[in-house]
Amino acid sequence: MTEATAPEHGPLTGVRVVELAGIGPGPFAAMLLADLGADVVRVDRPGGPGLGIDPARDITNRNKRSVVVDLKRSDGVKQVLDLAARADILIEGYRPGVAERLGVGPEDCRARSPRLVYGRMTGWGQEGPLADRAGHDIGYIAVTGALGMTGEAGRPPVAPANLLGDYAGGSLYLVVGVLAALHHARATGAGQVVDAAIVDGTAHLTSMIHGMLAAGVWQDRRGANLLDGGCPYYGTYETADGGHMAVGALEPRFYAEFLRLLDLPGLEGAHADVTRWPELRARVAERFASRTRDAWTAVFEDTDACVAPVLSLREAPHHPHLAARSTFTDHAGITQPAPAPRFSATPATVRTGPARPGADAEDVARDWDVPGLLSPPSNP
Repeated sequence: MTEATAPEHGPLTGVRVVELAGIGPGPFAAMLLADLGADVVRVDRPGGPGLGIDPARDITNRNKRSVVVDLKRSDGVKQVLDLAARADILIEGYRPGVAERLGVGPEDCRARSPRLVYGRMTGWGQEGPLADRAGHDIGYIAVTGALGMTGEAGRPPVAPANLLGDYAGGSLYLVVGVLAALHHARATGAGQVVDAAIVDGTAHLTSMIHGMLAAGVWQDRRGANLLDGGCPYYGTYETADGGHMAVGALEPRFYAEFLRLLDLPGLEGAHADVTRWPELRARVAERFASRTRDAWTAVFEDTDACVAPVLSLREAPHHPHLAARSTFTDHAGITQPAPAPRFSATPATVRTGPARPGADAEDVARDWDVPGLLSPPSNP
């Protein structure tokens, strides 16, 4: 199937992306581009990335195609450069300098296609004292101040899985960057390199908090602020059955409704008086502990009190609102989040399950006109 006759699968239909296989934020960014309709070819390495998950269940590789290339061989480097010459975007997540040593760095790839957008996904960035150091999400968000905001006062910070650094500060900023650069490339014919560092993106996510800090309305410590659990009407409470309810009754009218439904008279002015916050927290906690999570969910249903049950990953797809919106979908026996966001004219879908390493070499060789992908490997 040629690009001209390919059916539309989303707003990025016709955009070609090469993903040099890695783990974490790079694959997630490429999945987002694939969900939006891009033709993403994942270049897997012999033996796989070593993540330890069954490739058939790694949904970050859905909507993609895979070829296996050994970049330690000269013919493997040529195969990647041939793909890059036909691509709009290339994504890699190696440590700084590795792609250059392999022969597939920005200069090598853009020599074949000056319009190519070359996206680089790292934790520390392409330069700086820590650029060559190993790292993971928790370390990146630690030095940006973001991790230090999570958790209770007097207790260690709480790691928010790898959602805040890898995916929010990393993948999403890489996608924004490569799409902005693609827009520029299509207008001017000139591609560029996008340096997406998780530390940069995560720091950027704290912009509003830095503004509040500068204005004197945010304390630089955990559990003492409006949005970090310090406020008794913005946080979580345990229920009688060991479940939890999430409360976000910030505005006065929502707070009033919250008190009414909890049946807590005499606390109308407590939200505005920090000296009464301990009293307010204790009474709210006592009320929530008197009933089960499901009972409180029923109490707050269809109200503007801004209270919701805290659901598990397996429970979330069955929430009535998420089910009505088809926020989750089932594909090939795997329940998974559906593509987001949504588009009125070019809807995105889960078209294929996770790409199996090397399974699509023949199709990619034909569609991208890279016959070398089917050639047996030569001597290094």
